[in-house]
Amino acid sequence: MAKADIQLRGRAYSIACAPGQEGRIETLSRQLDARVKQIEGAVGDIGEERLLLITALALLDELDTARRSAPGSSASEAKAAEALVKAASRITALAERMESGV
Repeated sequence: MAKADIQLRGRAYSIACAPGQEGRIETLSRQLDARVKQIEGAVGDIGEERLLLITALALLDELDTARRSAPGSSASEAKAAEALVKAASRITALAERMESGV
């Protein structure tokens, strides 16, 4: 198992991932960090867990909107949507681990 070193809100994390996916995870983490900062700017300091929860919900809302606006999407679009759902689940799990101190 490979590891990707990422930063979220100034904190460093080492995330296990499939070999060869390190760069992709790092790119996604930068996008996530930017999104978290954007949401934090809008809602203020509400705590790490709630901030990450709101971010995950915002991402899932966007995914749901995209799905609804593209009925009959191609197989590749469905795969991309599924990947976003899995990423959102991983983000939520990461938020829970961060809160529990693991």
